[in-house]
Amino acid sequence: MSGTTDPGNPNGIQVGDVYEDCSFHPVLCTAVDEVAGVVLSGISLIDGTFPRSCDALYCGPVRIRVEDVMAIKEDFDGYVRRRKEELRTRDDA
Repeated sequence: MSGTTDPGNPNGIQVGDVYEDCSFHPVLCTAVDEVAGVVLSGISLIDGTFPRSCDALYCGPVRIRVEDVMAIKEDFDGYVRRRKEELRTRDDA
């Protein structure tokens, strides 16, 4: 990865990365479509649903370490509650 950041994909998520989508699912990125913005697509590592797609700029997907996926899967509902609270707290600041 180069030192420059793509403004349409600020977290630099690429095929093969694991990211959190806007429904808080850890997703294995299988495609990056740059035709109309940057749309990330992939497969949920929670329930196998696909395609799961997010706009890299507006949905705010973030990378997740592979090591964290199993802990997220063990208590997905708790993970979602924690992430929503983190985002609410960040937005209030």
